[in-house]
Amino acid sequence: MAKKAELLEKAAELKLAVSDKNTIAEIEAAIAEAEAGAPESSKPHETKDKDVIAEREAVVAKAGKRSQKALDEAAEKAEKEARKEAGDTTPQSDDAEAHVKKGPKPITRPRLERRGKKYQEAAKKIEKNKLYSLDEALKLATETSPVKFDASVEIHVRLGVDPRQADQNVRSTVALPHGTGKDVRVAVFAPETEHAAAKEAGADIIGDEEFLKQLDKEEMNFDILVATPQYMPKLGKYARLLGPRGLMPNPKSGTVATDVAKAVSEAKAGKVEYRVDKQAIVHLAVGKVSFGAEKLVENTRAFLASLNAQKPSSLKGIYVKSIAIATTMGPSVKVETSL
Repeated sequence: MAKKAELLEKAAELKLAVSDKNTIAEIEAAIAEAEAGAPESSKPHETKDKDVIAEREAVVAKAGKRSQKALDEAAEKAEKEARKEAGDTTPQSDDAEAHVKKGPKPITRPRLERRGKKYQEAAKKIEKNKLYSLDEALKLATETSPVKFDASVEIHVRLGVDPRQADQNVRSTVALPHGTGKDVRVAVFAPETEHAAAKEAGADIIGDEEFLKQLDKEEMNFDILVATPQYMPKLGKYARLLGPRGLMPNPKSGTVATDVAKAVSEAKAGKVEYRVDKQAIVHLAVGKVSFGAEKLVENTRAFLASLNAQKPSSLKGIYVKSIAIATTMGPSVKVETSL
């Protein structure tokens, strides 16, 4: 045992990774190999580099904390922490350098410059911060439409309501004097006794059980659906089909009616529904460019009169905050709110 103790002491001087669990023969072999093959700088009486000593002392395992992968990760982490403490944040790997953007940041062009040439020419006729009267705005809108087709003229009104409040969720219908300029297809879901009156009023699709078979096939060749109150329960199963498309009959929009002929006539004449969206804005098409400014003014005033009549009694602040008019693909024209 004394010999083994002497060998262990000598191995410790040589910084060999042996212990009392090794046999005397193994310890002697390790010492002989170290004395025969080690360079002069590795002798015990000389100072050794800490990294070399740590590398020799490390026992690499196949897996776990002492595996080669774990040791490499620990060394990389230590290197990053050392750089961080030294204030060096420069990426060291090639992959990191590849992700570093070089050169000046790209200059984003103004929104107007990203538009088409026709739009830019039309926008030059409108003063950006000026509030126009309703007549002037509608006239400008018709003159600045940059498209070849007969574009719709839209009005966008931002209200001071909170749509989340039930009493401030503005929703109603209005009969535009000159219609919308769109050929409206009206479907009627009513008893057979109402079919003749609906057809005479101008309904495009009329039916009861046959109509439901079309809905089963998801055939919806209509823009407005009118139904009688007693037939509404039969449409319940189609709520998910009709609701998202805005086709579900509703008493507030006048599409649930006992007088089917009257409802169809109003829909064909230009009766439209409007409602405030989640951003407290009402959007409505009040006609076509081909209508001319005079007809568009009459339609717009009819809509604004209806909108003002829907002002919630609980609203304390400003009701109409801003108004803008624009064609389908044309520039916007700001309108005075004190109409």
